[in-house]
Amino acid sequence: MFSPLTMKRIVILGAGESGVGAAILAQQKGFEVFVSDFSDIKPLYKALLQQHHIPFEEKQHTLPLILSAQEVIKSPGIPENADIILRLREQHTPVISEIEFAARYTKAKMICITGSNGKTTTTSLIFDILRRAGLNVGLAGNIGNSLALQVAQQERDYYVIELSSFQLDDMYDFRADIAILLNITPDHLDRYNYEFQNYVDAKLRITRNQQSTEAFIYWSEDPVISREIEKLHPRATLYPFGLSHGHNMAYTSADTLTIHIPSHEPLSVPIPELSLKGQHNRLNSMAAGLAAQLLNIRNSVIREALTTFEGVPHRLQYVATVRDIRFINDSKATNVNSCWYALESMTTPTVLILGGKDKGNDYTEIDQLVKEKCRALVFMGLHNEKLEQHFASFNLPTVSTDNIHDAVLAAYQAALPGDTVLLSPCCASFDLFRSYEHRGEMFVKEVQSL
Repeated sequence: MFSPLTMKRIVILGAGESGVGAAILAQQKGFEVFVSDFSDIKPLYKALLQQHHIPFEEKQHTLPLILSAQEVIKSPGIPENADIILRLREQHTPVISEIEFAARYTKAKMICITGSNGKTTTTSLIFDILRRAGLNVGLAGNIGNSLALQVAQQERDYYVIELSSFQLDDMYDFRADIAILLNITPDHLDRYNYEFQNYVDAKLRITRNQQSTEAFIYWSEDPVISREIEKLHPRATLYPFGLSHGHNMAYTSADTLTIHIPSHEPLSVPIPELSLKGQHNRLNSMAAGLAAQLLNIRNSVIREALTTFEGVPHRLQYVATVRDIRFINDSKATNVNSCWYALESMTTPTVLILGGKDKGNDYTEIDQLVKEKCRALVFMGLHNEKLEQHFASFNLPTVSTDNIHDAVLAAYQAALPGDTVLLSPCCASFDLFRSYEHRGEMFVKEVQSL
């Protein structure tokens, strides 16, 4: 796809973190660069473009300036069916991701993580382990600075990269040294024509170019992943993990988590000592530990990280206790499976706040846990009808709200001393908030004002 002798003009669609980073790297590598964003460009990114004298436009797409590109780098937020993408595909202009572009210009080892849930936690944990080991490592993808900007300004020996399905959609020649697939459950189906297999195929792209010299770490007990591996027969060397021993290289037995690749001394950590609680975080810890052992990091460093890592904001984040009611911010739970894991980890009666922009969700996955663990439900969104209909027969108190203030107040009033109020929305945040981070921050603010 890429020929440096013929490439002269690159257009970047979207002037966010990834787009501006790609523009700076492309300019550094001698390309003629133009940036186009159909929305307003944030002042920070506009200032960066101006500082580097990179031409750009906002609130429009000027077709002649875009369609004249030899290659286009697009923001992962732009859907495949956007008019400008359809025009580019029609004239066979290559459209790639920022990660694909940046990887051409670095020899660093790439540790790449994807999955429907747990990506940010696992990525952050691996990054923490590598930093503790003293490695020259960068954090990129969905978190941290863009890979392209780091390659342009601050080259690393290792990059730990969180990859969404949207980013993987536009990656073709990229190869991960270590690829991690945590799980696959329905998510973002509105971007995949409501066809689950399309989403599954996007996730499996993380290993499609790997060779036997590279590693593929995956949850062996995920039925979707197991089925796909039987179909695809990845060329990478496989490193499965799971809750039972069997053929897994990381597993639990009794109250112990064990991580052991053939070339490394085994590491065993008592489960109560793990800093990240819940079944899902045991799996995240296994994946991170396997990646660390593959990079020949000492077990003492891995153990220290697994027992002291503090987690990431907005993922089962303790906020406060108000009159013996605990408040937990799990705003990052933007799909049903992520909420399942949050509920599974609850040890007290729970008032659950859920709702937002539905992405084709099937709420039956959490039915049993809602029945077992929830005292009441609070719906928070502009359109709560689907939630109201689904949970109508559960014989639980429900309150429907359209703002964070009323939702937190209703949950507080429904809870009893000793209960937990859990914000774990199952949905995207974009009906009422700018992002899941904004939703979580507003939740914290409202809790603190009680």
